[in-house]
Amino acid sequence: MAKSALLKSSIAKKVAMALSGLFLLLFLAQHFFINMTSVFSADIFNSISHFMGNNPLVQFVIQPILIVGVIFHFIMGMVLEIKNRSARPISYAKNNGAANSSWASRNMIVTGLVVLAFLGLHFYDFWVPEMVYKYVDVSPLDETRYFHELVAKFESPVRTGLYSLSFLLLSLHLWHGFNSSFQSVGFNNKYSKSLHTLGYAFAIVVPFGFIFIALFHHFNH
Repeated sequence: MAKSALLKSSIAKKVAMALSGLFLLLFLAQHFFINMTSVFSADIFNSISHFMGNNPLVQFVIQPILIVGVIFHFIMGMVLEIKNRSARPISYAKNNGAANSSWASRNMIVTGLVVLAFLGLHFYDFWVPEMVYKYVDVSPLDETRYFHELVAKFESPVRTGLYSLSFLLLSLHLWHGFNSSFQSVGFNNKYSKSLHTLGYAFAIVVPFGFIFIALFHHFNH
């Protein structure tokens, strides 16, 4: 009875983590679309960024939900990883886990922590200055500042390199995480193969798209 309850609890946690991960993928895709416009048009990027940054629904509903979702996803991921490792009677070194699983699947907690650290840097770079600008400074809002602020962040080769490395590890994290999320929620039917392919494509296109954006602004401005 106790084992059954424990199993149900573990499954519930995996499902909750999977759903939170899928929610964050939607945010990532939307964020990628907005940033990609900066490559083609500063005006379009400024317009979309201003709308997102001053829309009450985005600022006071979606943004808090996103922050909670990020914290929940990574905390739950670490909890599950610690439990999984403590439950293994034989370590990977003795059990040759590399023969049965990918590097990404064995190091989700590592890539996850790096991505979490990157999100902290991203908040420090963009979110904190935005909050200070809107709610602390008394100067009138400049609707054209967003593009110049974005470009300024990628002037430093060190910062650009850190962003690129973080997105490379995010790609590895998504490569395993996207498909394991569907397994966790029990999605297994004739559409599974197509969704797996979509997941692999997303794990490559979006992170490497972000890397392209960072390198583009670094070398062109």
